[in-house]
Amino acid sequence: MTTLGSHRSLSPGEIVFLGTGTSHGVPLIGCQCPVCTSDDPRNRRTRCSVAVGLPEGTILIDTPPELRLQLVREGLADIRAVLYTHAHADHLFGLDDLRIIPRYIHSPVPVYCEVNVQARIRKAFDYAFEENSPAGGVPQLEFVTIQTEPFDLLCTRVTPIRLKHGPWDILGYRFGDAAYCTDVKSFPPESLDRLRDLDVLILDCLRHEPHPTHLSVDEALAIINLLRPRRCYLTHLCHRLEHAAFAGQLPDGVEPAYDGLRIRTELTPASGDSRPASRLLTGG
Repeated sequence: MTTLGSHRSLSPGEIVFLGTGTSHGVPLIGCQCPVCTSDDPRNRRTRCSVAVGLPEGTILIDTPPELRLQLVREGLADIRAVLYTHAHADHLFGLDDLRIIPRYIHSPVPVYCEVNVQARIRKAFDYAFEENSPAGGVPQLEFVTIQTEPFDLLCTRVTPIRLKHGPWDILGYRFGDAAYCTDVKSFPPESLDRLRDLDVLILDCLRHEPHPTHLSVDEALAIINLLRPRRCYLTHLCHRLEHAAFAGQLPDGVEPAYDGLRIRTELTPASGDSRPASRLLTGG
């Protein structure tokens, strides 16, 4: 019999960085650079994700390929929902690790995402939606369709933020005084308006050199200077950024995140007027 045991939820307002690396991860396969061979554990970066503690449970943003290892490392199993930013492999392909979660929450896992992400999940994980699939052998999911309208989740108001990941439209999320914006190259004006007056901004920052679909260091610092959050944590870091050296180059209030880093912020209570969401299907 599977029990929760020592597995716990995060407290409300607690955020843990499950992964802070690029789609390749750090160390990069076959690379012998100083970062990839570093003894500093902050330079070992799994693919990007965070877990966020809400008043009625813990949620995930994205399911990267190392999700099982990340959740075991942090002692988390009581996952009440998953929010997706987009459907690229480094943010999606750990979804099968959600198979165990319904044993703990006694229901399918609510999955909040846009229609195109749902379509990719149906295609990539088609076995989860076949008739007569054994309940324990496939992810049990309940899709909730979202766009950019705010919605209530686990007694918290969540605001999706439209981001431009090069040619792709994806989502970031704001929870009260904190926002998570990974895999972004540019911000529509209305999205910048939704990112004012932040305590915490978690922001994409790939490397010093420009990139077509991610913010460079200078571009990330320009956004930070524009929005002026009280604290900013940089994520989606590649192997060209050594943690200690990079931290020493950043202005006050800006830090490189690392796997396992825990921070706290304030949440916005639910509105009491939740927007109806379209629940599309349950896998298994």
